Amino acid sequence: MNRPASDSFLAPGPLVLAGLIVIAALTRLLPHPPNFSPVEAVALFGGAYFASKRWAFFVPLAGLFVSDVALAAINGGTYATWFSGAGIWLVYLCIALTTALGLNLRGRVSGARVLGYSLVGSVLFFLVTNFGAWMSDPSYPKTAAGLMAAYVAGIPFFQWTVLGTLFYSAALFGGFALLRRRVPALHAQTV
Repeated sequence: MNRPASDSFLAPGPLVLAGLIVIAALTRLLPHPPNFSPVEAVALFGGAYFASKRWAFFVPLAGLFVSDVALAAINGGTYATWFSGAGIWLVYLCIALTTALGLNLRGRVSGARVLGYSLVGSVLFFLVTNFGAWMSDPSYPKTAAGLMAAYVAGIPFFQWTVLGTLFYSAALFGGFALLRRRVPALHAQTV
């Protein structure tokens, strides 16, 4: 049985999507403000455009993993211990949840929708990861006040999460829209 080209990872459309996601994920290796990263944007982008839901989830998670391994190799020590903590699993959970959000953009991508979903993804990331910090950090009392303290402590990072998500969403979605106009085969092989 032959599979449609859009379902094959080796078709130009999925390869271009994967390449854009990996390149965006590797920008985490460049100097940047804390939390100014492509993490949420690549998840939305993958969910919105991969015809295969399997690839929509796998490629953003793989891109994040490759960049995490590279960051651990470059920075060692503290960053390398990130792999043994619960925090990493919450970040990867956020990526999967944001990819699921991105599935709702399929065939309905517009500037306003990408903006809205980028903001929702950023808020989701903030809520989940700071909840995880509250759960795992013994300095936060396991009370409502302790949870609020964890969220308040995360506010300075939240602005960078939002700005990073918006920047990378604009770059990925906008760049891919331009590519699709110039290369019609990409339009036929992606959602």
